Amino acid sequence: MDYRTEHDSMGEVAVPADRYWAAQTQRSYKNFPIGQGREQMPPEIIHAFAILKSACAKVNAKLVPGKMSEEKYAAIAAAAEEIKSGKLSDHFPLVVWQTGSGTQSNMNVNEVIANRGNEIAGEKLLHPNDDVNLSQSSNDTFPTAMNIAAVLAVKELLIPSILGLRRTLQALMQANEGIVKCGRTHLQDATPISFSQEISGWEYSLALDQTYLENAVKPLLELAIGGTAVGTGLNAPATFGEETAAEIAAQTDLPFASCPNKFHALSSRDEFVYAHGAVKALAADLMKMANDIRWMASGPRNGLGEISIPANEPGSSIMPGKVNPTQCEQVTMVAAQVMGNDATIGFAASQGNFELNVFLPVIAYNFLQSVRLLSESINAFNSNCVAGIKANVEQMHEDLERSLMLVTALSPHIGYEKAATIAHKAAAEGSTLKEAALALGAVSEEEFDSIVQPEKMI
Repeated sequence: MDYRTEHDSMGEVAVPADRYWAAQTQRSYKNFPIGQGREQMPPEIIHAFAILKSACAKVNAKLVPGKMSEEKYAAIAAAAEEIKSGKLSDHFPLVVWQTGSGTQSNMNVNEVIANRGNEIAGEKLLHPNDDVNLSQSSNDTFPTAMNIAAVLAVKELLIPSILGLRRTLQALMQANEGIVKCGRTHLQDATPISFSQEISGWEYSLALDQTYLENAVKPLLELAIGGTAVGTGLNAPATFGEETAAEIAAQTDLPFASCPNKFHALSSRDEFVYAHGAVKALAADLMKMANDIRWMASGPRNGLGEISIPANEPGSSIMPGKVNPTQCEQVTMVAAQVMGNDATIGFAASQGNFELNVFLPVIAYNFLQSVRLLSESINAFNSNCVAGIKANVEQMHEDLERSLMLVTALSPHIGYEKAATIAHKAAAEGSTLKEAALALGAVSEEEFDSIVQPEKMI
């Protein structure tokens, strides 16, 4: 491999000749060989940084034109556009497990923009610190990039996946209207419910989760940029934070704004704890839904067998013909991962010391992993499982007819204790409720038939 020599304030460093990064990135790459190739800084963060750097350069060109010429701004903006497009993704090698402020990733972006911008300009025009990082500090840029990335991920990935699954569930509700089945509580038979009512519970949970998410990302719209090193805004123009936030809002078409208290914005990550709480709520509801579906599809002959789900792949290497609820299983595993991520985010957010939280990369990594995993999980679950659910109406009807909890309809007429005696007798003898009720003389056959009608119990 060919190398070129780059330098920073600590001296000279050999850097791969075909890479746009420079000395500080190379030092980090060498000093933190932790998860390389597996746990790199999320691409969403790099994309957010490109938005941020372009916005900062534009505002600097307005506020400090003596330092940020139009030519410099154009070169920064052009390089940032290439980063946003993914064209330069190979030039961001740094891992999550680096400095807790994300300083090296901020400098990685600065160096790539500077070197690529110089290449675009055809001259040595940009310096990574003096120009690309003008009016900024890693301490306000990384928190800002985190917020941008988190909001975009929720808005562009997670909420659309929820909407897709909700549409599928709404169609299933309509297709299964009028099908009555046995309800269950405590994994025991309960009073009747319609299948569409059961599905509606899943869909409404997702509707609430969507609302929670939309509300939970609102605090993330307040940005730290303009606070520089400790929140005082040293070395930045007075209106830099407000104008840069406005430019980011214009670029993303989202209502980003400058946080009114930069000391909070740099030192606290409670907005991420709050927002990930909504992500965790979604994971909890998906866990419940996937478990319901795999229980209802259990069998096919020695389980509940109330529904059938698509057979996507062979389920066993030894049992021919076996098919498993694999999409339900991936959902529950993803939900477990998200719940673990929530614990990490909560702990990391509690570790801010004085003017800076130094667990920023791990918070960003876990939040974005949760959003990405859930989005992809929901999409696969929707298309490969939920969309193919079919009600086994005969099995539902058979189970309903055998349910002892239909006796609940008799309770207002003959009293709780007498109704319980009927249920216990039927269970002990293996008879039907009707047979037990008639044997005890609790009601006549005509009374039983007029009272115990499952379709009127929902």
